[in-house]
Amino acid sequence: MPGKLLTVAEASDAITAGAALLVAGDESLLRQLPHGRWIGGTIPYFMTDAGGQVNRELVYVDTLSEQVTDVRVRSCSAAELDGLTSDAFDNGFSVIIVPAGSPAHSRYAAEAPELSGLFDRPVVGWVSGVHLDDLGTASAKVFAGSGTAVSGDDAVVLHAALPDGVLASAEIVNLFRQGDGATLTFDSTGFSQDKVLVDGVPRVFSEYLQEVGHDVRLPLVADYFGAMINVSFQSVPDDGGTVDLYAPVFSGIEYKLAAPIGDYVSDFVSHLPASSVAPTFSCNCILNFLYSELEGKRTGDIVGPITFGEIAYQLLNQTLVYLELHA
Repeated sequence: MPGKLLTVAEASDAITAGAALLVAGDESLLRQLPHGRWIGGTIPYFMTDAGGQVNRELVYVDTLSEQVTDVRVRSCSAAELDGLTSDAFDNGFSVIIVPAGSPAHSRYAAEAPELSGLFDRPVVGWVSGVHLDDLGTASAKVFAGSGTAVSGDDAVVLHAALPDGVLASAEIVNLFRQGDGATLTFDSTGFSQDKVLVDGVPRVFSEYLQEVGHDVRLPLVADYFGAMINVSFQSVPDDGGTVDLYAPVFSGIEYKLAAPIGDYVSDFVSHLPASSVAPTFSCNCILNFLYSELEGKRTGDIVGPITFGEIAYQLLNQTLVYLELHA
């Protein structure tokens, strides 16, 4: 069923009744939730059926479909990520939440494509965060089935089982496409880059971006066999210093600066799948929320947390991720 905002009492009742849930909200609210079959992460930004909103009084709850027959919940340290899906069900899907800036976030971002078994079944999720006013004073958290099972370092994962004949699929909607500019490559993988190869010519990355007058609201885009994967800009200094990114660029991958897009909401709705079935889970990016001024605006029937990063197998930026079940 579509997710919705609930009071702590309403969410607690659902947990106590045995529902399998994905929960997002303010840390103070998540700490009040009882033990049960749920995972959660901190964030106060949401897309709802009434439009985008900031809410620190309610929690956002996705109730997993009745087609889910069993779940397993656990935390996973950065060192344990190789075994992230080792206890996943043969037929099902996994949802992972990682705290922004944590060791688990850093390792998952850089090494997800190399993790054992990651692509054996759908893996979706998101990066938890904080209210933007609290950056520098609060830290992102995740919760593994209890308000007391909280971590700012580890990931949490919920593995869900599906019956024979029901399959899950991880999908993305990315409005960004590669522009017509130079091909950009990097000598090292990482969230921070000083240098870039512009059509093979070494340049200072920040100076190149200023020279071409790039709008940093538009990400770097790589073409992975037809799938457009974004890397968003966090900061570009004026003094020729290091460019910081919200996801790592990978050595050996070719990137281009994204082409501009039109009206986000109308473009977004036009890219949504023509399906009458609501996704089991979906999330969108805080940068899309900010840059396209989505507060108070609806993005079709897609609802869910607005996050500090999205996961469809690997870490994504400025992308909608959703999970569908198919009978």
